[in-house]
Amino acid sequence: MDYKKFVADQVAEIRAAVGDGIAINALSGGVDSSVVSALGHRALGKQMKTIFVDNALMREDEPRRVVDLFGAMGIPVDLIDARKDFLTALKGLTDPEEKRQAITDTFYAKVFVRCVKKSKATFLFHGTILTDIEETVAGIKRQHNILEQIGINPEKQYGYKVLEPLKTLRKDGVREVARLLGLPKEVSERIPFPGPALATRIVGDVTEARLATVRAATAIVEEELASTGAFQYFAVLLSDRATGIRNNRREFGQIIVVRCIESKDAREATATRLSWDKLERVCQRIVQLPDVNRCLYDLTPKPPATVEYV
Repeated sequence: MDYKKFVADQVAEIRAAVGDGIAINALSGGVDSSVVSALGHRALGKQMKTIFVDNALMREDEPRRVVDLFGAMGIPVDLIDARKDFLTALKGLTDPEEKRQAITDTFYAKVFVRCVKKSKATFLFHGTILTDIEETVAGIKRQHNILEQIGINPEKQYGYKVLEPLKTLRKDGVREVARLLGLPKEVSERIPFPGPALATRIVGDVTEARLATVRAATAIVEEELASTGAFQYFAVLLSDRATGIRNNRREFGQIIVVRCIESKDAREATATRLSWDKLERVCQRIVQLPDVNRCLYDLTPKPPATVEYV
């Protein structure tokens, strides 16, 4: 693919679609949303309003880090505190699809609609890529940013039109565009991170305490496995517990699963063959977390597994 032509075509299409209107963009910090933000800013300048919604489900210090990074690139981002909205919507939910739907509904019908009204935007950018569409349409996993492809008319239901400049690309193509747009390496080469964020890495209830556990485990895994060159690596908190021993006392502790995969575009994946020394170090650090006494390494390929757990 000629990515220079792709960028030029998308910039022209965005300008033609929006005209003299206002577009709004929700940045998550991942490569997809970052590329959409850069494309939109190049096409529209001040006609594009970019926000970062703090949904309480992000990595440690993610909201402020992303806002500062894009501000340094000349793309202003408004930070929206919606932590209470999302935690309330997720309370008591354990079914994966119900959790994803709760996040989608809270984002679009409650939090985002306030931002749209304030900005007077009539267009919304989505970082939808081809894999998102394929998995949702096939019924494998509902992606949070899929609307029109499953029969939801966003203009009728929410009051704005959706623009999806990346919907013909897969992850490797998005990275090529990121490099072409001059995005820093920490963005263009960043490992994938799901839209529903850490909620996809908690099996069962999503609570502040469980988020704190998986957030701490995520930081360990990302620090330890950053040098592997793997496509993606992360920690998952299971709903089961296991008997253990701590300070010579019985403990019924939590279980963390570490997943590290090789893939090109997330359609298929295999587990990374990590060294035993690396696995032992990751395990030793994770079981030092409060209330965690088991650490497992997931060897399952995709298929039959998906990349994420929820």
